[in-house]
Amino acid sequence: MPRITTRPCPADTRAALQQGGIDPTWARLYAARGVTHPEQVAHRLPQLLPPAGLLHIERAAALLADAIAANQRLLIIADYDADGATACAVGVRGLRMLGARADFIVPNRLEHGYGLSPDIVKLAAARQPDLLVTVDNGIAAVEGVAAANALGIPVLVTDHHLPGDALPDAACIVNPNQPGCGFASKNLAGVGVMFYVLLALRAELRARGAYAEQQEPDLRALLDLVALGTVADVVKLDANNRTLVAQGLARMRAGKASAGINALFRAAARDPARATVFDLGFMLGPRLNAAGRLDDMALGIECLLADDPIRAQQLAQQLDTLNRARRDVESGMLDEALAILARFSPTDSHSLTAWQPGWHIGVIGILASRLKDTFHRPTIVLANSEKGELKGSGRSIPGLHLRDALDLVDKRHPGLILKFGGHAMAAGLILPAGRQDEFSQAFEAVVRELLDPADLEGVIETDGELDPADHSYALAEQFDHAVWGQGFPAPLFTATFDVLAQRVVGDKHLKLKLGRDGAAFEAMRFFHPDPLPARIHAVYALMPNEFKGQQSLQLKLQHWEPAD
Repeated sequence: MPRITTRPCPADTRAALQQGGIDPTWARLYAARGVTHPEQVAHRLPQLLPPAGLLHIERAAALLADAIAANQRLLIIADYDADGATACAVGVRGLRMLGARADFIVPNRLEHGYGLSPDIVKLAAARQPDLLVTVDNGIAAVEGVAAANALGIPVLVTDHHLPGDALPDAACIVNPNQPGCGFASKNLAGVGVMFYVLLALRAELRARGAYAEQQEPDLRALLDLVALGTVADVVKLDANNRTLVAQGLARMRAGKASAGINALFRAAARDPARATVFDLGFMLGPRLNAAGRLDDMALGIECLLADDPIRAQQLAQQLDTLNRARRDVESGMLDEALAILARFSPTDSHSLTAWQPGWHIGVIGILASRLKDTFHRPTIVLANSEKGELKGSGRSIPGLHLRDALDLVDKRHPGLILKFGGHAMAAGLILPAGRQDEFSQAFEAVVRELLDPADLEGVIETDGELDPADHSYALAEQFDHAVWGQGFPAPLFTATFDVLAQRVVGDKHLKLKLGRDGAAFEAMRFFHPDPLPARIHAVYALMPNEFKGQQSLQLKLQHWEPAD
């Protein structure tokens, strides 16, 4: 059973935030999440870190400005996830706004694999580009950049992933995580890096006099895309990323989102005027990702680039259909995996490696995430690739840097891993066919060394108790509209309740009435219809509920234990 803990909340920081004008409840939450000054949660655009902090960004801006001046053809090499798709759309839209001839190409997950490979360079060369620009990929494309250089096509790499042992011989690399880059936010998503490159390019064009007699393009128009990609890629929401997301959400709520973003909201039956981080991460992001997982991410990128609302809606509906198919595939694979692991005992293993010959490559990342959440173990899921190899996707838990663990496996077992990359919490890899059992044993040995037994215990971190008087619809709505995410989690509270009433609704949810200190609260326990005992110790979130025009507060029960 997971252990419930309370986030430390420095009293002096909390007091300082209150003195700075922050409401006491919010000061408590912010102080527990590392906020030390009200400016860190103001989320104003002038607070963004300056582009000049990114290594080589001036060189990138000059390279692009020269290409625009020479009317050269720019071709963006995208990635097939939501971050790559939004980064591509930001790149194409932004470069065109700034006067460039820009188009894109995106690898197909099943046919080409990830990133700027030599095969993709061949496809790109047929378009006769003068400059290739990678988004959300390229930092590991040593062979791909070499292939482009051999054809006389320079490459500008924009990426955010961790570099390998060698950097590609690109004309320029912009990546906050490359050696020597002192940019304060190492957590920019690929779409954030591309947005920063455009800011630097506009400044370079301004310095060259491009806007002496005309108005500068307003790059704020791209922030809805930046927000979607940043949330969907589950990067850490530090202060800089929170500002990007908050500004993008503000544009959506103000009716200033692009046609593609609005179409995705409609396909998900959500209202952009009430856009939340939840919408971006769990409603729009999966629909966009579905194209890259089951079909061709070009469909998703075309939706984001569409200016005609009718065309955007047609594309969004296709993405919605793909997402439904993705859910069906994922559900079947999860059932198979859980059946395989039915006899799995967490005490016997520190890691999980799962493989079945018929599994779909496009969904193994989601399956790895589901299994990691279920068993609280670093998880690798493998599937057969078109090339006869095993392609894997991994998810980790706090305490294990997944890419570093794979690096250690690679060093100890040369040839076992053909290729790998990623970061602390997620990674991808390729194995030779038939060596899944050998990898499983090697990975387990490394994980056993790197994780302490305490790391394998699930922990639910909460903000402690919330006074019953502070439970309100207004506060729940404020929480719902705030920017939460990776590294800046949404508030969770804990308390002991009497279960006053309970009934199953929709065959799979539990509707509850909970009592505490003389107050009664409506509550929901989603996807868990099993009855609760008369008294529970619960972890819950505040949830605004609207039904037939009536607004009310509900508690969303996340976890419970029998109360003493």
